[in-house]
Amino acid sequence: MSERVRILIVDDELIVRESLVGWLKKAGHEVDAAAGGGQALEMLQRNDYDLVFLDLKMPDMNGFVVLKNIKARFPHTLVVMITAFGSVETAIEAMKTGADDFLVKPFDPGGLQLLVEKLLKQKRLVDENATLRNQLDNNSRYQDLIGSSECMRRLFSFIDQVAGVDSPVLLQGETGTGKELAAKAIHARSNRRYGPFIPINCGAFTETLLESELFGHEAGSFTGATRTQKGRLEMARGGTLFLDEIGEIPLKMQVDLLRVLQEKSFHRVGGNRDIAVDFRLISATHHDLLKKVTRAEFRQDFYFRLKVIEIEVPPLRERRDDIPILSGHFLQKFRRETNKAVKGIRDDAMMVLQAYDWPGNVRELENTIERAVVLAKNPFLKREDFGFLCIPVEPEAPLAMRDVEKNHIERILKRCRWNISKAALLLEITRVTLHHKIKKYGLKPPE
Repeated sequence: MSERVRILIVDDELIVRESLVGWLKKAGHEVDAAAGGGQALEMLQRNDYDLVFLDLKMPDMNGFVVLKNIKARFPHTLVVMITAFGSVETAIEAMKTGADDFLVKPFDPGGLQLLVEKLLKQKRLVDENATLRNQLDNNSRYQDLIGSSECMRRLFSFIDQVAGVDSPVLLQGETGTGKELAAKAIHARSNRRYGPFIPINCGAFTETLLESELFGHEAGSFTGATRTQKGRLEMARGGTLFLDEIGEIPLKMQVDLLRVLQEKSFHRVGGNRDIAVDFRLISATHHDLLKKVTRAEFRQDFYFRLKVIEIEVPPLRERRDDIPILSGHFLQKFRRETNKAVKGIRDDAMMVLQAYDWPGNVRELENTIERAVVLAKNPFLKREDFGFLCIPVEPEAPLAMRDVEKNHIERILKRCRWNISKAALLLEITRVTLHHKIKKYGLKPPE
């Protein structure tokens, strides 16, 4: 028994409408008909159709115009263009515009039903895949941080523990790991979440400019200071101050900030009036601050004041299990931004991404996916699309790749609780191929 769906026939020829309506109703579908594009758009506005058969040439409205309207207003509705034999090139052009398939007159009733079944099967697979991906995304997202690996779950749990207190937090980790996102997550789950989150990159300013940025200044305090300016310390009142690259702060300013943290007040550059402050301090660095302390490049008292709570944000090479999730997230982002029809990443490409060490961490992965999407020539990114990544070729590489594939499949199976259909959809392979790989790698479901 075929799946029952709702279909709209749009054609100015009565005999075409009656033929299609008759055949499709006989197949068990619910079918309506419209004699022109304007009437069709009105009916689409009132009713939810799964599939539209649309004639290319109609007197009241060109089929291309109707097609663009449908795809803009009803993106989940499938559209099959109807064309005469001599206009196949036009129909192919319509598919490039957004049509899902085309039907050439005269029609074959058997072929018509096969076309309907094929399109609905594709739609069902896409919908199921999207649902599954959304479920996985929801399970892997913590504020704006993304990951489901063990080290990321520990990070999320620790953030939950410390978010509710006002103690200073020091985030440590390599460049590009997402320390600012971790700081925002702490703020979003804290009692100060309704206050401002004020970030500043301490390595982006000279000492004089950084002092003015942090403390503000009074009018006339230096050449060019024509008016009083609030600093980030004041802007953060009631919220969170995030000092990124805290290891770049000069020694004198470390003394000034330590005094602010101890006395809860400060005065602007060129001023002498005490201004009370109320913020939580979160700082971050990719430096080993303790080594800087031993070299007298960082004050010990300031260091211990910053690290009341210390959190390590793990590098990407220690959470390779998260690379597929992150890659999929960035793919969706850049597909929208570039309007490129890139649907996914093939297994051979994913193995390359998981084998790479990512010295630039998540930021480098994001830039890599953006470049691959921009330059993509096919619907699915392949290994060749990431040829610019410098991965050393060693004799053990084929074995390493097999291990990566095995671990990737095993992780997806666990995530889908060994539901073969869901896992195959997520891996974008057939059930038969998945069964073959399960046997090949000796994978077994948990007891």
